[in-house]
Amino acid sequence: MPVLPVPLCIALLLFGFLLQRLVRGETHVSLLALIAVCAVQATIVTLVQYYGFPVLRPVQAIMAICIPPIAWFAFARAAGNHNAPRIAALHLAGPLLALILLASNPLWLDALIPLSFASYGTAMLVRLRAGEDSLPHSRLESGGNAVAAWRVLALALIASAGSDIVISYGLSHGHTGLLGWVPSLVSSLSLLALGALSLSNAIEARREGTGDEEAPSLEDQQRDLAIVARLDDYVAAHKPYLDPDLTLARLARKIVIPAKQVSAAINRVKGENVSRYINRLRIDEACTMLAGGKSVTASMLDAGFNTKSNFNREFLRVKGKSPSQWLADYEA
Repeated sequence: MPVLPVPLCIALLLFGFLLQRLVRGETHVSLLALIAVCAVQATIVTLVQYYGFPVLRPVQAIMAICIPPIAWFAFARAAGNHNAPRIAALHLAGPLLALILLASNPLWLDALIPLSFASYGTAMLVRLRAGEDSLPHSRLESGGNAVAAWRVLALALIASAGSDIVISYGLSHGHTGLLGWVPSLVSSLSLLALGALSLSNAIEARREGTGDEEAPSLEDQQRDLAIVARLDDYVAAHKPYLDPDLTLARLARKIVIPAKQVSAAINRVKGENVSRYINRLRIDEACTMLAGGKSVTASMLDAGFNTKSNFNREFLRVKGKSPSQWLADYEA
């Protein structure tokens, strides 16, 4: 019975993820490009390693060097970066250098490709040190899921760099046995990362505009209190937390205050990040609905949650008990 090569299985799955996102029509082009280029790369790896198309090796190298900057563009959108054309053009340096080396000294690609993967992966991890507030254009309802998904992708990039180094070492020292399982292992890690990103609504970045989001140089307690008071007034009047697609960027634009200032003010005044602040309001709203006779599922959806797991987790955090336990205590 014929068995499909691992890279081909990965390619088919990634193409399936890509089709799913295209049908939904909600995914930004940068994330679509990331999934597409990984799917094409897995296909090329299959053709080169399993079906005898060595002529595609140069294409495989160029496609590989394109993956890290495309991943960065997808990440930068969720992180709220403004990629000016001049800055964005700098990310073309890697692919252009790869083309030059391909024509002049292809052996240097063995160093350039893993360096690119490791550099971009490390840069993502550094940017993610701020936790949930480092992704102002991701849904607040997702809590830490978005940060976790991007960290998985960053680690997968670094793991890919490590695998390239192992493969180069194996080839140079005649240890060809390593070449059988290392590519499959790393491909599986990449599939895991792309799968997490493709199937999780948490990582969707929804940009509402390009307003000024630069943090001011000086901050004081009175300004923080004023920002939080303004936010509380807006929240009480309009209940924006009922929107499951609410993001920090959208919330900040509603009260005409830069997102970084809003995030910093909530952290200092409320003692929690924006995601927890919004989800606390949603849980309070859900309790009001439960007390009014709505079912747990209806209360969850109407309060602004997309998934039961997030709802149950946040409910337990805020109320110290599950929704059913809270309802039983309320009715007792």
